[in-house]
Amino acid sequence: MDNKQDILQLLRQVSKGVVAPEAALLKLKEAPFEDLGYAKVDFHRGVRQGAAEVIYGAGKTPEQIAGIARAMGERGCHNVLITRMAPEAAKQVGVSIPMEYHPIPKLAIAYPGERADRGNIVVATGGTSDMAVAEEAAFTAEVMGNHVTRLYDVGVAGLHRLLSNLDVLMSARCVVAVAGMEGALASVIGGLVDCPVIAVPTSVGYGASFGGLAALLSMLNSCASGCSVVNIDNGFGAGFLASRINQMEGIKEE
Repeated sequence: MDNKQDILQLLRQVSKGVVAPEAALLKLKEAPFEDLGYAKVDFHRGVRQGAAEVIYGAGKTPEQIAGIARAMGERGCHNVLITRMAPEAAKQVGVSIPMEYHPIPKLAIAYPGERADRGNIVVATGGTSDMAVAEEAAFTAEVMGNHVTRLYDVGVAGLHRLLSNLDVLMSARCVVAVAGMEGALASVIGGLVDCPVIAVPTSVGYGASFGGLAALLSMLNSCASGCSVVNIDNGFGAGFLASRINQMEGIKEE
């Protein structure tokens, strides 16, 4: 079972008499994880959280990444995210499993398949240098079934660039604001929109930015209401949280 929707579909088939209860029970009893020795792959993550387990690529060998992804693919998982994977590792892994690799965020999608395009998340950046983190957030949200609008290089150094896109911002269910330097973008957006804003500080900046710490503290001290903050350069975390927010209304309806 890949996710909650698969469980729901199975139960509906049982209620309609299409699938026998015994067959459904067998599917549900499948081992919730597989021990590969170097990793215990969580197959029930999608059932519990609505999204398959994400593979953190940094610190893993290409063989380990491929082994985990292959185990998930063999159990029917699709659109498996692999984050922070170096290009060299991607070349090796891509030989053994079907995979899309995006070099800017160093993110891969193993066993790519169809995905939903729900709601509207806007991912905005202060500058082009913030794109790697922003793309990690954007691709994470897209893989999890969300419609994403990218709004890049609209930082406060040229405020007119942001203000000319107010229609885009105000149509969003959630905005991910990615910025380094002093991190002012999140506060400005937070003062303009009526939806949650997820602030992502980046390590972009000169010496006194302290590797993103200055932006982090600015965002934590934002005077705009409705802003939350994730860790420095954590585009994945922002994209995942934005997906949860964007899809809450749809989940309740289902």
